[in-house]
Amino acid sequence: MHVHKNDTVLVIAGNAVGKQGKVLKVFPDKNRVIIESVNIIKRHARPSQKNPQGGIVQKEGPISASNVMVVCPKCSEATRIGHAHVTDPTSGRRKTMRVCKSCKEMF
Repeated sequence: MHVHKNDTVLVIAGNAVGKQGKVLKVFPDKNRVIIESVNIIKRHARPSQKNPQGGIVQKEGPISASNVMVVCPKCSEATRIGHAHVTDPTSGRRKTMRVCKSCKEMF
């Protein structure tokens, strides 16, 4: 999956087109992500210990990961993500790093 937790993403399709936010949770098996302050839904909640008042609760709903693009931390624009294999000089292990297709920066 091209989106990870704590990534900043831009919504490119759906009702929330153009909104940016931080990824709070990722569901790789369903190919969905929850983004901070995007796709706000309302749910009716019964009174409980945690919420003694009850009532209508607003929270973020999941949207498809195909409807978002990762925002590069260096060039600050929404971009496609590539992968590069890098050898760690200290341990000698190969790591897979994500690469911005625009500025070629690894993150």
